[in-house]
Amino acid sequence: MIRTLDDLDADGVAVGVRVDINSPIGPDGTLADDARLRAHRDTLAELADRGARVAVLAHQGRPGGDDFTTLESHAARFDDLLPAPVEYVDATFCAAARERVDALDPGTVLVLENTRFYSEEVLQFPPETAAETYLVRGLVPVLDAYVNDAFATAHRSQPSMVGFPVDLPGYAGRVMERELDALGNIEETPEPRVYCLGGAKVDDSIEVAASVLDSGLADAVLTSGVVGNSFLHASGVDLGAESTRVVNDRAGDRLAQAERLLSAYGDRIHRPVDVAVERDGERVEVPVSDLPVEEAAMDVGSGTVDAYGDVLADAGTAILNGPAGVYEDDRFAAGTCDLFEAATAAGYTIVGGGDTAAAIRRLGLDGFDHVSTGGGAALALLTGQSLPAVEALR
Repeated sequence: MIRTLDDLDADGVAVGVRVDINSPIGPDGTLADDARLRAHRDTLAELADRGARVAVLAHQGRPGGDDFTTLESHAARFDDLLPAPVEYVDATFCAAARERVDALDPGTVLVLENTRFYSEEVLQFPPETAAETYLVRGLVPVLDAYVNDAFATAHRSQPSMVGFPVDLPGYAGRVMERELDALGNIEETPEPRVYCLGGAKVDDSIEVAASVLDSGLADAVLTSGVVGNSFLHASGVDLGAESTRVVNDRAGDRLAQAERLLSAYGDRIHRPVDVAVERDGERVEVPVSDLPVEEAAMDVGSGTVDAYGDVLADAGTAILNGPAGVYEDDRFAAGTCDLFEAATAAGYTIVGGGDTAAAIRRLGLDGFDHVSTGGGAALALLTGQSLPAVEALR
């Protein structure tokens, strides 16, 4: 059993709240998109309203990356979004941070500095080991409870994700609770269950296809994007030099696995029947029977969308992971837009977070039953795996 905020007597309690506000950063080094902050607004506002003294733990970027920066602008945005006063301290677990947490008034929020400024946080440990890191040991003495709302990071066994529940009572925040309710029992969702796998992360998608087909979770897999091109290539289709180069770069040694899957589940793995390319600056749709062509495949064609739409119309559950093409270019957004809209005809439709959620925001699509805030974490649950941070809360 996992406790939620409903089980927490928050009045006057010092609560460490792990959120995932890892966001795009602008050229000036400040926050460029607040979608992930808005996702956690309910959890933080509820705790503050109930009189908790809230210390926010979060990361931004990875060491060495252009988006690896402080949380000062995140704190300023939270101050705009939340009805409670929000403070910021450029420390995470040292004496200065502990003093600020200890001095918090009920109903006040304090954003601590980027957890990944400390090397322990980029490593993964079992919970008992994570509880002995400086980050966790430094903050536990000034906290009474721990709330994990960072679903998007729940697949990582990092100190701030799994260490605190060893020594503090742990609770799921509202984002975590919603995600687990929607994704935590994927095997119980209505059948037939159809997975739409697209995007450019081909190795991950082939692993997902293998997992859901081998386990019996998927009744059908619809492939698109570079994933679809990879399965076409694995089935013996000559795509042309440019598309083949992209497939080899992205899929690598996973192509042998794609061939195995086609041999075992050929009729359940649907491949594109046409692709769209750029020719003389225009979108041109090419039937697979007319391949190879010189140009790279940039999207699926309307014939593919029609064929996939027929499968989705009969689906009990549709799971979307990855766009169908280069949707950022308006000429090649139609496949993603039309395919995702077709998926809403299924009995229950799940958007698997990450790039998929970004695509539906950019394209202005709606009508989905659940849009996840997580990419890797959502995929883990959608393939029947457990999440370290969730297990730590148990």
